[in-house]
Amino acid sequence: MARRTKEDADATRNGLLDAAERVFYDKGVARASLGEIAQAAGATRGAIYWHFKDKVDLFNAMMDRVTLPLELACNAGEAACAVQAPLQRLRALVDHLLGCIESDEHTRRVFEIAMYRIEYVSELSSVRERHRDSQARFHALLARDLTAAAHEHGVALPLPVPAAATGLWALFDGLLQTWILNGAPFALRATGRQVIDVYLCGLGFALALEA
Repeated sequence: MARRTKEDADATRNGLLDAAERVFYDKGVARASLGEIAQAAGATRGAIYWHFKDKVDLFNAMMDRVTLPLELACNAGEAACAVQAPLQRLRALVDHLLGCIESDEHTRRVFEIAMYRIEYVSELSSVRERHRDSQARFHALLARDLTAAAHEHGVALPLPVPAAATGLWALFDGLLQTWILNGAPFALRATGRQVIDVYLCGLGFALALEA
């Protein structure tokens, strides 16, 4: 009986999180109410308060169900550090990230909510800090791999490593935002591969990419 009760509670919690994702996506986080989320889940407001302290707690739980794309990329990049060459690792990092967003509707929807359907003020400011932390990790990974790749291939970068990493990050971010805001008008992963390789060629890695 206890096991059945826990399974029911978990199912209710997941149903509330699914409903919150839909309502936050449709209305934005600020305009969504707990009553609307409860109605969308076929539950009561009391059920929400049984599982979550408030809307912020519910939002954070929804976010925690998926790994945000930059966090996903950082985890993958750190895991690949010991098994891939720097340039290969850098290209695979961005390619893997764009591929995950392109192919996983759930991740893409939560990412879009976090980027475009939330106001980072007052109690939701912690989400902004989470984004900043993941961006800082991502930039550090790009800088690390650019430095190691330049050393390995004897490339003298035409600009400082932090600036080169920022340019690569801006390309990735611009591709992603253009793709999402315009309704996926191009193949994100395939276009990303081409654009990133052109950028790396411009930094001096042309021969390394051909090898």
